Amino acid sequence: MKSKKDYIYVSIQLVLFITYSLPVQNTNVYLPEWLRYSGLIILALGFILGLVALLQLNTKLSPYPTPVLNGKLITTGAYKITRHPIYTAIILSGLGYALYQASWYKALIALLLLILFFFKSQYEEKLLAENYSEYADYKQKTRRFI
Repeated sequence: MKSKKDYIYVSIQLVLFITYSLPVQNTNVYLPEWLRYSGLIILALGFILGLVALLQLNTKLSPYPTPVLNGKLITTGAYKITRHPIYTAIILSGLGYALYQASWYKALIALLLLILFFFKSQYEEKLLAENYSEYADYKQKTRRFI
């Protein structure tokens, strides 16, 4: 059963996604070309990580931190690299695109997403530990984000 926290986290996330996509002008800074294009590599890595994680979750995907009913703990594939591959993918993609666009505005939103996902993942991990006895061991072996 979803709590008030679930809805708050997802609402803040949605606001940050919308804010990131706004066409804010005059937020660009000078970055060397090699750094800007490295943003595309970071973006691509984030996209691949997120795609693999989405395929692994399949029908068990939920934007809410509360684990889905009849779910199972996934510890392989993308989840072997990071405990929260979708959050990591969003952060990497947001930061990568911000670098490519040389936008401090988008970089700031990516940083805010990192902060949000840190707190959202703490809450989610508390719930996962309550549902899955093996979560403590998994948590010891795998980083939260990359």
